[in-house]
Amino acid sequence: MMVDQEASIIVASAADIIVAREMGRKVGRELNFSLTDLTIIATVISELARNIIVFAKEGNVKVGKIKQGGKLGIQIIAEDNGPGIVDVFLAMQDGFSTGKGLGLGLPGVKRLMDEFEILSDTGKGTTVSVIKWVL
Repeated sequence: MMVDQEASIIVASAADIIVAREMGRKVGRELNFSLTDLTIIATVISELARNIIVFAKEGNVKVGKIKQGGKLGIQIIAEDNGPGIVDVFLAMQDGFSTGKGLGLGLPGVKRLMDEFEILSDTGKGTTVSVIKWVL
């Protein structure tokens, strides 16, 4: 698996979420994703970046083109050094929320993307990596 042309933004405010979304749309357009998929990519970036701000105050969103075999796609990595997720299994259940949300964020992100990985260490932070392949 190879990541190509990675862009990165520090996320610490709502304005940064907008920039991150646009970064994802730009990479998605370069890969010829459909308008529907571009909307999904922007939605996923919004959710991951919002989680960074709400739970960790600041973090980083990286967007890059990825190649695996003959497949091309977009990879989005959201990482922070926040408090981490105490119970990742529970956090991935629809309806579970430690905040004021509906608890659909991370499970929704997983459903919208083709590949999903979350690593979280209590007291050290969380990294969510997702991929959407061009069909």
